[in-house]
Amino acid sequence: MRSSFSEQLFYGINYMVLAAAGLLCFLPLVHLASLSLSGKDPVMSGFVTLWPMEFTFESYTMLFKGTPVVRAFANNVLITVVGVALSMMFTVFAAHPLSRKAFYGRRFITLAIVFTMLFQGGLIPTYLVIKQLGLIDSYGALWLPGLISTFNMLIMRSFFENIPEELDEAARMDGCGEWRLLIRIILPLSLPMLATIALFYGVQYWNSFFNVLIYLNSPEKYNLTVLIQQMVRSQTILQEINSMNQQEVPNITPEGMKAAGIMIIIIPMLLVYPLLQKYFVKGVMIGAVKG
Repeated sequence: MRSSFSEQLFYGINYMVLAAAGLLCFLPLVHLASLSLSGKDPVMSGFVTLWPMEFTFESYTMLFKGTPVVRAFANNVLITVVGVALSMMFTVFAAHPLSRKAFYGRRFITLAIVFTMLFQGGLIPTYLVIKQLGLIDSYGALWLPGLISTFNMLIMRSFFENIPEELDEAARMDGCGEWRLLIRIILPLSLPMLATIALFYGVQYWNSFFNVLIYLNSPEKYNLTVLIQQMVRSQTILQEINSMNQQEVPNITPEGMKAAGIMIIIIPMLLVYPLLQKYFVKGVMIGAVKG
């Protein structure tokens, strides 16, 4: 059916607004990439906008040579991979029983979990609990407080509720146990949702900042987010790197290294997203429409 003039006008305005919003998000990223790949003179002169000038990788080279960015990147990978695995496992263990009507007390337990979205213990009590558990200065302090996201658990529970319980009954009649039912039937049917929740958890752990500052005391355990933030704020680190640059690589600036560090944080998530994109659109709409 042919669209009316008012509908075409509406869609045209929507496209323009979305395109403008997309550019507002994309252009700063392009500017950072250009700064990180430009030479010293264009950066110091302020001529770099959306295209590198005097193209060079020396900012990245010096960043890897002069700072513990490789170790911080490895810490980031460890925090994210283990954190996502633990969070996905425990979120599934919480969401699947709560999605089944036969589970006794599921309404009360669900309300108790939702209560934690509105009221929390607070920073100091949480820190004292983590300290009593002996998790200070360990990655367990990052994984335990965020082990299960209530929001993600509710999304997962809604998806599981839409899977017909007749599948459960048919599987049990064939002698399938609870574990086999979950692993062989429920989870394979839930790939869009699992990919979406894994992406949510991955971004959360990859960008961990506040918890790292609070619970980790050893600088060698810091992740990329904290390391780059310290580089941006600490003039001492930048001066040490800059003095090294004057002897070895004079064609870079602290601003270029800051941009290179930020790009190193952003690029892994940009690479992961296309791998999950085919699941993401379907998974993010979970619970939007109720039948």
